[in-house]
Amino acid sequence: MSNILSFVTFWPLVGAIPLIFLMRGDGPDERLNAKRLALFVTTTTFLASIVIINGFDPADTGFQFVEERDWLGVLTYRMGVDGVSVLFVMLTTFLMPLVILASWNVEHRVREYMAAFLILETLMIGVFCALDIILFYLFFEGGLIPMFLIIGIWGGKERVRAAFFFFLYTLLGSVLMLVAMIAMYWDAGTTSIPALLHHQFSYETVDLLGWEIIGGAQTLMWLAFFASFAVKMPMWPVHTWLPKAHVEAPTAGSVVLAAILLKMGGYGFLRFSLPMFPVASEILSGFVFTLSVVAIIYTSLVALMQEDIKKLIAYSSVAHMGFVTMGIFAANQQGVDGAIFQMISHGFISGALFLCVGVIYDRMHTRQIADYGGLVNRMPVYALVFMLFTMGNVGLPGTSGFVGEFLTLAGVFQVNTWVAFFAATGVILSAAYALWLYRRVIFGELVKESLRAITDMNRREKAVFAPLIAGTLILGVYPSLILDLMGPSVTALVAGYETALAEAADRVVEIVVAQK
Repeated sequence: MSNILSFVTFWPLVGAIPLIFLMRGDGPDERLNAKRLALFVTTTTFLASIVIINGFDPADTGFQFVEERDWLGVLTYRMGVDGVSVLFVMLTTFLMPLVILASWNVEHRVREYMAAFLILETLMIGVFCALDIILFYLFFEGGLIPMFLIIGIWGGKERVRAAFFFFLYTLLGSVLMLVAMIAMYWDAGTTSIPALLHHQFSYETVDLLGWEIIGGAQTLMWLAFFASFAVKMPMWPVHTWLPKAHVEAPTAGSVVLAAILLKMGGYGFLRFSLPMFPVASEILSGFVFTLSVVAIIYTSLVALMQEDIKKLIAYSSVAHMGFVTMGIFAANQQGVDGAIFQMISHGFISGALFLCVGVIYDRMHTRQIADYGGLVNRMPVYALVFMLFTMGNVGLPGTSGFVGEFLTLAGVFQVNTWVAFFAATGVILSAAYALWLYRRVIFGELVKESLRAITDMNRREKAVFAPLIAGTLILGVYPSLILDLMGPSVTALVAGYETALAEAADRVVEIVVAQK
C-alpha cells in the first residue's frame, strides 16, 4: 500500500517496455499479442487504482498515500492524492482499458500504437498525483509527446499539420507557467505543492514597465498559469487547435483527448490558481466568467454549422468546458462541486460520443453528416446508445450531464445572476445542435445505397459502451457517489480561499490606515 501510487502511475510505462524493445514482427499473431498485453496492463492498472479508492478516507482533506524521496539530489519525488485528484486518477484508469478495446481494429504499427497509449497513461496519472511543481510540469508537458505521435502517425489526411498545431499551441502556452514556477521557488524556497498551498504570495500592487499590476505577484503568476491551463482546456479564444486535433486523431486519440487531457486544465485551476493565488483569482474572476460565457454561446452556435460529426462534438466539448471554468471561479461549494462533477461526467459522455463516431466511421470511412441518415433501420442498438449519450450531452435529468451543469449554474447564480442567465442559454443551444445531429444521422428513411449493408454494433463494441452507459446513468441518479468523496476536500478548498480573501481585505485596510 505504501507505494500504490507509484505502481498505478508507472505500471503502464513498464508494460510499454516489452512492446517497444522485446516484441518483434508485424504478423497477425504479433499484433494480437500487442493488443492483449496493452489490455492486460491497462486493466490491472484499473484494478490497482480500486485499492486506492477503497483505502481513501474522504473525511481527510489532506493528501493521502503520500510518497516522498529524492531523485539524484536534483528532483524531489512527491506523490499523493486528495479528494479532487483521486477522482481524475480513477477516471483515467477506468477509461484506458476501454480505449484499448476500441482500438482492436488498428492494424498499422500496432506495437508502437499500444506503447504510445501506455506511456500516455503514465504521464496523465502522474499529472494528477504529482505533489511537486517540477514533477507536475514534467508529467504535464511529457503528455504532449505521445499524443503528438498518436495524431501524427495514426491520424487522418491532415494529421501532421494537426499534430504540430496541437503540440506548438499547448507547448507555447506552458512556457509562461514554467517561468512562474521558477518565480514561485525563488519566493517560497520550495517546489513542494503542499508547502506552496500554505505560502502567501504577495498581492500588493506593483509597477511593471509603467503598468500598475493590481494583485501584484499573485496576478502575474496567475496569468502565467492561466496561459497554460486555458489552452489545455481549451478556453475561447485559444480553442482553435482542438477541432483540428479531434478531426485528424484516431478514435481512441479523440477519446483520450476529450475525456482526460482536457481535464488537466481544470485540474490545474483547482490545484494552483484558486488556492495559491486567491486574490488574483477573485480580481480576475469576471474575466474568466466573460470568456466562459462567450465560449458556451459562441462555440454552441459554431457547432450548429458543422458538417463533420467529430468537429461538432469537439466544439461541444469547448462549450461544456465553459461551464467548468465558470464553476471553478465561482469559488463556492456548489460551483466547484459542479465543475469537478462536470469534468468527470464529460469524460464519460464525450468519450462515448467520439466512440459512437468511431463505430460508424470504421464501417463507412466518412464523418460527414450528410453521408448518413436512417441508421435506426439498420443499427437499432447503435441508435439507442447514441441517443443515451446525446441526452447526456444535452443535460437530461437522470444523466450525469444534468448534475454537473445544474450545480455549476447554481454556484454561479450566487455570484452573478447575469452570467448564470447567459450561460443557461448554452443548455438550449446544446439541445439544438445535439438533437439536430441525432435526427440527421439516425432518423429518416434509409435512402443511401451505401448504408444498406451497414451492420449493427458487435459484442466488442457493446462491451466498450456498457461501462460508460452504467457510469452515466449511475452518476445521474446517485451523484453523491462522487459528491461525498470530493465534498470535504472542496469544502476545505473553498474555506481556504475565503479565509485568504478576508486576510487580504484586512491587509488592504492596514495599508490605507498606515498611509493616512
